[in-house]
Amino acid sequence: MDPELLSRIQFAFTASFHFIFPPLSMGLGLMLLVVSGAYLRTRDPKWRRLAFFWTKVYGLIFALGVATGVVQEFEFGMNWADYSRFVGNVFGSLLAAEGVFAFFLEGGFLGLMLFGGNRLGPRLWFFATLMVVVGAHFSALWIIMANSWMQTPQGFEVVTDPAPVRAVMTDFGQVVFTPSFLPRLLHVFIASWTAGSALMLSVSAWYVLRGRHLDLAKSNFSLVLPFFIVLTISNVVLFGANQAIEVTHQQPLKLASMEGLWQGTTCAPLYLFGWVDTATQTTHGLSIPCLLSVLAYFNPQAYVQGLNDFPGAPVPPIALLFQVYHLMFMLGSLFVPVGLLGGLFWFLKKGDKGDADRPRRIWEARPVLWLFVITVFFVEVAIIAGWWTAEIGRQPWVVYNVLLTADGVSPLLSAGEVIASLGMFVLLYALLLVLFLYLLNAKIQVGPEPLEEVETVEVSSLPDTFREIFRRRDRADVREDPS
Repeated sequence: MDPELLSRIQFAFTASFHFIFPPLSMGLGLMLLVVSGAYLRTRDPKWRRLAFFWTKVYGLIFALGVATGVVQEFEFGMNWADYSRFVGNVFGSLLAAEGVFAFFLEGGFLGLMLFGGNRLGPRLWFFATLMVVVGAHFSALWIIMANSWMQTPQGFEVVTDPAPVRAVMTDFGQVVFTPSFLPRLLHVFIASWTAGSALMLSVSAWYVLRGRHLDLAKSNFSLVLPFFIVLTISNVVLFGANQAIEVTHQQPLKLASMEGLWQGTTCAPLYLFGWVDTATQTTHGLSIPCLLSVLAYFNPQAYVQGLNDFPGAPVPPIALLFQVYHLMFMLGSLFVPVGLLGGLFWFLKKGDKGDADRPRRIWEARPVLWLFVITVFFVEVAIIAGWWTAEIGRQPWVVYNVLLTADGVSPLLSAGEVIASLGMFVLLYALLLVLFLYLLNAKIQVGPEPLEEVETVEVSSLPDTFREIFRRRDRADVREDPS
C-alpha cells in the first residue's frame, strides 16, 4: 500500500480522536464559569457543588486531550518530514507560540482550579478557572491560525536557495490574519461552547430522568438551556453562514465539491442530503432551490461556480466530502429545533394558572429529556464532520495551491512502518476510549458531592498546623454568608 495514503489515514484517525476533547474542554470551561458565577452572585451552595462536580469532569477531559494531542507533534516529524521542512518557518512558529504563550497559561492555573476550590476561596478560584478557560481558547486560537494558513496561505515566499525548498514568513500580520482565520475561529468557538452546554444538559437531563440530585439537575439544566439555544441558532444563522461566504470567495472549487455542484449555475440549489455519482458527474437527493446562491452571495440569482468551471484542477474526493459536509450541516440544523423544543417545554407549566409554584412541563416530558441526553453525542459527531469537511476539502493540497499532500510525506517511510504504528494507535486509543467512558460514567454516577464531604477530605489532607486556620476561615464565611 501507499505510505502517503496510510499516513493520511493514520493522521485522520489520531486527529479525529483527539478532536473529541478540545471542543468539550473549551465549552465545558465556559459553562463552568457560568455556574461559578452563579455562586458568586447568589451564594447558593448548590452552585458551588455543581462547580466542583464539573471541575472533576473537566480535569478528565483535559487529561485525555493533552495525552492524545502530543501524538500529532510526533507525526509531523515521523510521517510528514518533507511537509515539516517546507512549512517549519511559518507553521512551526505558530505551534511554538501556542506552547509558550497558551499552554503554559492553561497548565499553570490548572492545578489551582482542580485542587484549590476550598483553599483559594470563591473569587480566587473563579479567577484561576477563568485563566484556564482563557488559556484553552488562546491555545485553540494558535492552532486554528496555523490550520487557516494551510487553507488560505499568504504572507510568505518560497525559497529555493539554499536547499531545501521551503516557505519563509515575510509578513507576520498576513500569516495571522489569513482570509479564513476569523470566520473559522468564531465557528469553532461557537461549536465548542455548544458542545460544553450540550454536555451539561445531557447529564442534568439524565439525573432528572433517574430522579437523582433533582434540585441540582433542574437548576443546572435551567441555567444552561438558554445558552444552548442562543449558541445553536448563532452557529447556523451567523457563523456557519459566514464560513460559507469565506469558502465561496477563497476556495470556490472546495465549495463546488462540498455541494456536488458540477455545472455552474444561477439560483444554485443546496442539498439537504443525497449522493454523488462521479462517473456520470451528477448529484441526486433532496435540495432547496436557490439556497446555495443565497447563502454564498445573499442573492438567489447569483452565479455559483461548479466543478466544470475548473478544468484540469485537482479535486478532492467529492463523494466523501459531500457526505461529511451534509452530515455536519444536517446535524447543526437539527440542534436548533431541539433547543427550541426544550425551551418551549421549560416555559410551559402544569396545573392551575393561578399557582405560582406550578412545575414545569419539561421535568415530566421524558422523550424531550432523553433527546437532550443523546444530543451531546451528535454535537461531537457534527464537530468532527466539520473538521473532516475542512481537511478533506483542501485535498490534494496540504498547503492549498502551494504544496501537494503527496510531496509532504516522509521520503524514507515504508508502508509496513505506518501499518504497524496505525495498528498500535488503534489499540491504544480503543483502550483510552474505554477508560475515558468508564471514568466519566463513574464520576456521573457519583454525582455532585456534598460540600461537607469535599471540605473534610481537602482539610484533612493538610498538616495539623493549617487545619485550624481553615476551620476558622470557614466559621468566618458562615457568619458572613448565612446561606
